[in-house]
Amino acid sequence: MDISLNSIIRLDPLSDYKIHFAVRNRQGTEPLDVYVRDSEEWKEWNEWRKPGGRDDFNRRYIFSLIRNYPLAETWLFGGIFEVSDRPANEHYTVQLSDRYKEYIGRLLVAYPGPGVQGRSFRPETYFEHLTVAQIFDKPYQGEAFPGYENIAHDFSLLKPIIRQARPDWTTALRNIKGVYLVTDKKNGKMYVGSAYGEMGIWSRWCCYVETGTGRNDELTQLIEQSGIDYAMENFQLSILEYRSMRTDDSVIIDREKYWKKVLRTREFGYNRN
Repeated sequence: MDISLNSIIRLDPLSDYKIHFAVRNRQGTEPLDVYVRDSEEWKEWNEWRKPGGRDDFNRRYIFSLIRNYPLAETWLFGGIFEVSDRPANEHYTVQLSDRYKEYIGRLLVAYPGPGVQGRSFRPETYFEHLTVAQIFDKPYQGEAFPGYENIAHDFSLLKPIIRQARPDWTTALRNIKGVYLVTDKKNGKMYVGSAYGEMGIWSRWCCYVETGTGRNDELTQLIEQSGIDYAMENFQLSILEYRSMRTDDSVIIDREKYWKKVLRTREFGYNRN
C-alpha cells in the first residue's frame, strides 16, 4: 500500500509553497550529482532565475525535489528553501529552512504521473499524488559501485564519490591493478593509462579527479590552457581491464602498451609514449 507523502510532510498552507522539480539542465548536468558534490551549488539551483524571466518561485517557500535518474519516477527530497528576496532581473535569495531537515537526502519520493515540464509547480495540483518510495538510513552520498565492467563515469560524477571515499568504491578500486581509459567527450580523443603499486586504481583516480590531469604531460597542457572545469565537464573514466594486486607490475605495463596500440592513442589521442 502506498504511503502518502502527506502523512510525513505537511505543507500548511499549500498556498505558501511552490514545488521545484529539479531536472537535468541544458548543459547535461544532473541535479542529483550537484546535490552530492556541493550543498552550496545545490542551493544556487534553487536561487537561479533567468535574467528578465518570470517569477517562478513567487511564493514564500520552495519545496525541492531532485530527479533521481538511476530510478525512474522517483525524486530525492532536497530541502525546503525560504525565499527572502526576489529582485527583478536577478537571482532569488534563499535560505535552507529547518523544516523537515532530517529528511534531506534520505526521503525518496515517488511520482507516477506524467513527466513534469518546467521547474516550478503549485502543490495544490501535485502534492496529493506524491508518495513515499523509501527512507534511507543516511543521506544519499552518490551512486553505489556498479561493477568494474559498468564504469563509464564523468569526472564530475566521480568527484563526490572520491572526496567522500565511499567504502564500496574505495574497497573495489584499491584492490585491483589495471588499465584504464580517459575519454574526452568533446573531441573523442583518448588517453590510456595504467595503475599498479600498493593502492591500485583508487589512488590513481583520486589524483585524476583532484588535478584533472593525473599529472600526465599531454592532459596537463590541455588543462593549463582550458582550466580544470574542462576536465570536470568533458573527461570520462572507464576500465579496460583489471587484475588482482598479486599481478606483477610488468604485466600491467605490457597490457597498457597493448591498448595504446589497439586504440592508436599515440597517433590520435593524448598519449605521448
